Amino acid sequence: MESFDRRDFLRLAGFGGIVFASGLQGCATRPGGAEDFYFVQLSDIHWGYDNATVNPDFKGTLPKAIAARNSLAQKPDFVVFTGDLTQTTDNPATRRARLKEFRDIAARLDVPKTYFFAGEHDAALDRGEAYQELFGETLRYTFDHKGIHFIVLDNTSDPAPILGAAQLAWLKADLARLSADQPIIVLTHRPLFALAPQWDWSTRDGSEAIQLLSGFRNVTVFYGHIHNEHHHMTGNIAHHAAMSTMFPLSPLGTAEKKTQLPWNAKLPYKGLGYRSVRADSGGRHEAKEIPIRPA
Repeated sequence: MESFDRRDFLRLAGFGGIVFASGLQGCATRPGGAEDFYFVQLSDIHWGYDNATVNPDFKGTLPKAIAARNSLAQKPDFVVFTGDLTQTTDNPATRRARLKEFRDIAARLDVPKTYFFAGEHDAALDRGEAYQELFGETLRYTFDHKGIHFIVLDNTSDPAPILGAAQLAWLKADLARLSADQPIIVLTHRPLFALAPQWDWSTRDGSEAIQLLSGFRNVTVFYGHIHNEHHHMTGNIAHHAAMSTMFPLSPLGTAEKKTQLPWNAKLPYKGLGYRSVRADSGGRHEAKEIPIRPA
């Protein structure tokens, strides 16, 4: 059985980050001998984006990412897309067309199961109406997989960056039935903590969700939105941000304003890729960066 060093896990990238359950805090010693597994996170696809200065291969990066994932010898149990599947548009017909195109391309993934949820680019302008028409998914939901409870939170379909009282009540009721040692993974688009409110990198009432989750010993949050790898702790809860498949944004502290980083012809696809982290039972480990490459 493979095991994963906590330090390596904290270095996991977001987009396409291969996440091994045995590397999560508390998950390596799950009761009942639950089986280890891994899943893949992709985020901030922005299908329909068309700025060639930032990404001249704006129609190619998602297919390349899917092809790279499909080429891996070991298949993940599932893939999750953590929001901003499409680029925002004021045109309802264009919004639906982009969502459908994205859905059809994502169907090429050679995996047993794919989970989706909306980002603000997909849902904020119509409160998720088009997204739900195309995907038939609720905007928030839970699922369980091999001993881990997954919670998908919606902090994008309201025009304000909030979860809202109704969703917080739903979360409280869901958590009430779980034991304190239940491993939990939360999937959301915006960060739940106040990373950079001035850049819309926060959820106004996210601290209330964190408070509800703080009574559990093993909680990890995966999110997107910031187009950067980022790791943060709130008490015992680890938060890990994902890169984008379309373009990187300036990391916090490197620019006065949130900025899309221009394409670097000498380093094409820089900031777009995924990282796998493997370790053996003796504690040895290997990290491998797998960038998106030209066809």
